[in-house]
Amino acid sequence: MQLWRSTAEVPAGLGRTVVVIGNFDGVHRGHRHVVARAREIGDERGLKVVAVTFDPHPMAVLRPDHAPTTLTSIEDRARLLGQAGADAVLALPFTREVAGWSPEEFVDRILVDLLHASGVVVGANFRFGHRAAGDVAMLTEAGLSRDFTTDGIALDAGPMVWSSTYVRTCLAAGDVAGAAEALGRPVTVRGVVVRGDQRGRELGFPTANVPVGDPGSRPSTVPADGVYAGWLRRLDTGERFPAAISVGTNPTFDGQRERRVESYVLDHDDPEDWLDLYDVEVEVEFVERLRGMVRFDSVDELVTQMKDDVTRARDLLAA
Repeated sequence: MQLWRSTAEVPAGLGRTVVVIGNFDGVHRGHRHVVARAREIGDERGLKVVAVTFDPHPMAVLRPDHAPTTLTSIEDRARLLGQAGADAVLALPFTREVAGWSPEEFVDRILVDLLHASGVVVGANFRFGHRAAGDVAMLTEAGLSRDFTTDGIALDAGPMVWSSTYVRTCLAAGDVAGAAEALGRPVTVRGVVVRGDQRGRELGFPTANVPVGDPGSRPSTVPADGVYAGWLRRLDTGERFPAAISVGTNPTFDGQRERRVESYVLDHDDPEDWLDLYDVEVEVEFVERLRGMVRFDSVDELVTQMKDDVTRARDLLAA
């Protein structure tokens, strides 16, 4: 799986390819249908499949105040596109200059001159070029004179339309099961475990804390504040543990702090049995929301609720 972060990184001797184009944020089921069709064409013609995505999201350049949070980093997007069938990913740097290209200019610069497209596959509602003037019909017509075929694939499953916006809506409501259905895989958050205030350990529920988003960058989309049942996986060893997961800022205690994903690995609360996860990169997988975030009047009330959360998480994950 190759990831090219600029047009200059695309090999000169690439040869003809089958190209899929889109933001592909989240790489949901609809995106994978598009890539799967490209893979079929690539296999029929003996060609590589190249996925073209944009970095940053075009809205971050054109209307930054309305730009959505990202569901996946470029690295994760490339990995998921590779799993779906792409051989390489071009993360095209999106600038105001690129936004000003006409549809014909995009076709000639990227599809024809750079990637030597034999086939192009996009979502049926795909729009591109200056003022979004390009669409599937335009691509089809352009391909007739430029020697490539065009396929527009519906991003739906009957009455349900898969979209990155739908996934974000589910996550904003804490509906991780609904988001997972659209994604075709569980909702996950990756990060390096940092040292927290260790209140969880003092209360008998030590947690692995992962800050949300990198400093100075727009944070990735994570589920709404609340408590969830899920899993924690060490990326260094692959070990996977059942967990009760809290997302938020811990409102019961005074003081402001950054939003975090805090995972209590079930039944690892004995100091002698505590998993040393500091500075370890982990993946937190969300299965189901248990409740919203609540500010408790006392620590005793919080501990009582945490015990109930752990019991419900254990039963749910066992089932």
